[in-house]
Amino acid sequence: MRNALSLIASHCSRSICRRNHVDAGKYPKITTHYTVVPRETDSRWKDVDMARDSDEVDVVIVGGGPAGMSAAIRLKQLAQENNTDIRVCLVEKSSEIGGHILSGACIEPLALNELIPDWKEKGAPIYAPVTEDKFHFLTEKRAFPIPILPGMPMNNHGNYVVRLGHVVRWLGEQAEELGVEIYPGTPASEVLFHEDGSVKGIATGDVGIAKDGSPKDQFARGMELHAKCTIFAEGCHGHLAKQLYSRFDLRKDCEPQSYAIGLKELWEIQPEKHRPGRVEHTIGWPLDKNTYGGSFIYHVTDENKSPLVAVGYVIGLDYNNPYLHPFKEFQKFKMHPAVRKTFEGGNRISYGARALNEGGYQNIPKLAFPGGCLVGCSPGFMNVPKIKGSHNAMKSAMVAAESIFETLVEEEGKETETKGLFPKVYEDNIRKSRVWDEMKSVRNVRPSFHSPLGIYGGMIYTGIFYLLGRGKEPWTLSFGGPDYKKLKPAKECIPIEYPKPDGKITFDLLTSVALTGTNHEPDQPPHLTLKDDTVQVKRNLATFDGPEARFCPAGVYEYVPLEEGEGMRFQINATNCIHCKTCDIKDPSQNINWVVPEPGGGPAYDGM
Repeated sequence: MRNALSLIASHCSRSICRRNHVDAGKYPKITTHYTVVPRETDSRWKDVDMARDSDEVDVVIVGGGPAGMSAAIRLKQLAQENNTDIRVCLVEKSSEIGGHILSGACIEPLALNELIPDWKEKGAPIYAPVTEDKFHFLTEKRAFPIPILPGMPMNNHGNYVVRLGHVVRWLGEQAEELGVEIYPGTPASEVLFHEDGSVKGIATGDVGIAKDGSPKDQFARGMELHAKCTIFAEGCHGHLAKQLYSRFDLRKDCEPQSYAIGLKELWEIQPEKHRPGRVEHTIGWPLDKNTYGGSFIYHVTDENKSPLVAVGYVIGLDYNNPYLHPFKEFQKFKMHPAVRKTFEGGNRISYGARALNEGGYQNIPKLAFPGGCLVGCSPGFMNVPKIKGSHNAMKSAMVAAESIFETLVEEEGKETETKGLFPKVYEDNIRKSRVWDEMKSVRNVRPSFHSPLGIYGGMIYTGIFYLLGRGKEPWTLSFGGPDYKKLKPAKECIPIEYPKPDGKITFDLLTSVALTGTNHEPDQPPHLTLKDDTVQVKRNLATFDGPEARFCPAGVYEYVPLEEGEGMRFQINATNCIHCKTCDIKDPSQNINWVVPEPGGGPAYDGM
């Protein structure tokens, strides 16, 4: 009996060991970042000096895009106009100003005209006024023109086709001339708070941390920047803004934000095909009627007069089929007979992707809080029917700068309610601006696509209420909840077959990522953190067939076969990340949290 029990025990022991080994392979430790694994619980950090140096300024700005630069410039302009001085410091995670900017971009010059009226004389890299507009509805083989009348959102008369990254770089030069302190390659990793709960400033990222979460010999702590007021201009789905939404309950009275992913390539085409200033948009194929999206093709001119074309595809992240692959939809679009001919014989020189806000009036959070405020595409001021947001992002930042300056002057020398300056007047001022009127007028266009008619219902609604009533209808439509809840289980959906890339017009994903110039120190904790390392396999793979491997436009996420046993494990290729934020938005389990990598990491776009 004893021998029999011994054999049974031995067998059970081997079975448990094999099971534990398989489980360890199936659910490996992935997340080592301190935001999930506190350093206080890690003995390797016991004797490390965690003190940070600090600096005091008047205003800190997080993010060096159109909004951040506009806020900085306007603050210094106001200081000059009032014969005073304020210290403005701007931090930007890209190693070069403009290096993380990606947009179409066809811009309205309204805000720029106000901010820097003599921008032409100052050499702004804006060379191509829009010369013609084209709008088509695509079927698989044909393109049906849609007329563009005055007043329609697709009418771009008076606008310019630009390489927005170059414009932002130029704005940075204007800001520096005014005395703004700009620090590229300096990601803001943490929001700092006073004892009374108001925002105190930000801390920049640490360096010298190994992939396993341990300190390297060259570990160096980030720096604290303390300010009377901090402006958060991080762009769409900022990781610090996410914390502020929760801390100050900023979304209490608005709907969850709705998003899209925008994918873009820059091509040098044959000169005889180039039409500087031409703007083309399409809707329809290759998407079905229930998936919101469309394309843009902009004929760009730069300082070298190169025959450039920016082509891109935007897909709403409220799509419901987990098998949809945005990158492959984009490649498929370029094969349309009406599109392919533009790129035949051309050379693709850049690729990139970025999430963008597609909510609107009903999705705008509270903007001001003790110690700071939100501006630009962080809270979301994009006009979806126009497919434009830079002008509103800049204007919102200018309004914020004026509001902060007004508050600084009024409260100078006085005892304030909180240590962090509360720019309450910003909320009122933005509602009195043209930004608010514009957002309100188009508030129902995007949610109208959620009807059973899909894109057709949206087009009908836009035609009737937006064009005839200019958005003055007395009701406000709902977006119906956050995007990540819209994904259906895989068993309810049909897999999508995509054509293989030809290497001439269409390309594979990894070849495309190589064009982004993205770079990260490989020996650092993955900045794509998981709240639970097992959830992606247990739920996302089991229920949704691993949608991360499809919705990521950079091949960051993979499900790979186990080395032993059956099944798959989840893998994160963090060095591929192009900082688009799509994973943080669309993950159906909301288990992925994007945080900043070490300084200098990310794509290196050149005028995207």
